[in-house]
Amino acid sequence: MAHDVPRKPRLAVALSGGGTTLLNLHDRIKAGTFDAEIACVIASNNHCKGIERSQARGLPAHALPRKTYPDKHAFSDAVFAACRDANADLLILAGFLSLLVIPDDYTNRVLNIHPSLLPKFGGKGMHGEHVHEAVLQAREKTSGCTVHLADNTYDTGPVLLQKECEVRFDDTPGNLADRVFALECDAYPQAIADHWQSLTKS
Repeated sequence: MAHDVPRKPRLAVALSGGGTTLLNLHDRIKAGTFDAEIACVIASNNHCKGIERSQARGLPAHALPRKTYPDKHAFSDAVFAACRDANADLLILAGFLSLLVIPDDYTNRVLNIHPSLLPKFGGKGMHGEHVHEAVLQAREKTSGCTVHLADNTYDTGPVLLQKECEVRFDDTPGNLADRVFALECDAYPQAIADHWQSLTKS
């Protein structure tokens, strides 16, 4: 008797900037190395490059400017309404800088990737090159990326996967960022696939 083939996850991808993480996920889906579907893209502002890049690839994209909502609760309601409208199984934070209040139906279904080995160099304001500058100032020997389940604070929640790289004596924030992003490109699809498998088995 044939086994049922697991359904691929439908992803809502939330971003605030250039959308490079989104492009990586989409590239891997198209290449057949990541079994998922991007159901919608949600941006926290209406002028980021990620919106343009999403539309150029034919992905349904919604701008929900954070500043137009009175508080994080109203903003979160709008974000998760968009997820539900798209029948998204998971919300994938991809350089999304706004804090969310996660509702019960998306508990354990919101993932984030952070460009450090959490719990080091996380928290409010620690994003992009700020993280890599802090790593270099602290003279860390290693850095890397962390995929974790998001909760209602910045960069906390259970860790799903970490990948490490060496910090070199001549690193700049820019070239350390490039090396960490290369790790992220492998780590995020892997963590999403593994987490979806664990959800569908439970």
